[in-house]
Amino acid sequence: MPRQPRIDIPGLLQHVIVRGIERRDIFITDVDRQDFVRRLSALLQETKTICYAWVLLDNHVHLLLMPTETSLASMMRRLLTGYAVSFNRRHKRSGHLFQNRYKSIVCDEDVYLLELVRYIHLNPVRAGKIAELDALANYPWSGHQQLLGKRQYDLVTEKEVLSLFGRTKNAARKAYMQFLYDGLHQDMPCLSTGGRQASQTLDASLTEQGIYDERILGGGVFVERILNRGTSLETRDMSLEEIIKSVADYHEVATEQLCWPSKVRTIANARALICFLATRRYQLSGREVGGRLDYTPSAVSRAAQRGWKIYENNMHLRETMG
Repeated sequence: MPRQPRIDIPGLLQHVIVRGIERRDIFITDVDRQDFVRRLSALLQETKTICYAWVLLDNHVHLLLMPTETSLASMMRRLLTGYAVSFNRRHKRSGHLFQNRYKSIVCDEDVYLLELVRYIHLNPVRAGKIAELDALANYPWSGHQQLLGKRQYDLVTEKEVLSLFGRTKNAARKAYMQFLYDGLHQDMPCLSTGGRQASQTLDASLTEQGIYDERILGGGVFVERILNRGTSLETRDMSLEEIIKSVADYHEVATEQLCWPSKVRTIANARALICFLATRRYQLSGREVGGRLDYTPSAVSRAAQRGWKIYENNMHLRETMG
């Protein structure tokens, strides 16, 4: 069965899971983790994406995000492409780093937001990476530290998350910690998937006959409302600047290097790829692309043909660019 498109609509809560290929580690050193967090932080600010929770484990990542203006796909493409290229160069390796495409689950925030914050931040304890909950306060690779007032990394919308637990910071932090303790001593549902079974574990109002979708954590009216938005499912729109930035990240070059003709093979191939993606995949005009790359419209067309061959002959590139 062909895979369904992601539901990618700004304003929806999304649980994002990124795994290493064949369950291999995607973080080997703290330099890797710092690189990933730095890239994520910059993109959250640039795209105005809200982050409610995050955690890095050795071979996978959990993010709880709400895009507000741009698509999740655009942000994740830039994040994972840039990180994979830098990771491979840093560790002198080649080939795929991530397991296929990332997984994203649209979540009914009214029911699941608090549980997802807990589920994600308890991951290091439940995975045995951290011995006990109190020690989690010293684990720098999640949003838990920030919610406790330690600002080594400032990714989480702290005020908004804490407001879910209390009116003052002290009261909210105390209630948040108690919420985590309670979760640690009870059977927590698996919230890494959507569909009927996962959705019903936390919402007793959902019936067997309700409407469900494997891409959605929730049921009934919520699923129906999301699916009725139809053509907004996984928007594939990208601006020319986003395309140029994605290709620059993939080749690990500055965007400025791709905006002028060059005889350097890597740059020339990258420019051809931009022409292909922009005109053939995202239906931008040759005149617009040519104006940005200093090409005539006919030169854009010829470059797009070369870019198509580059794209078709590079499986890693196809999986990365989508």
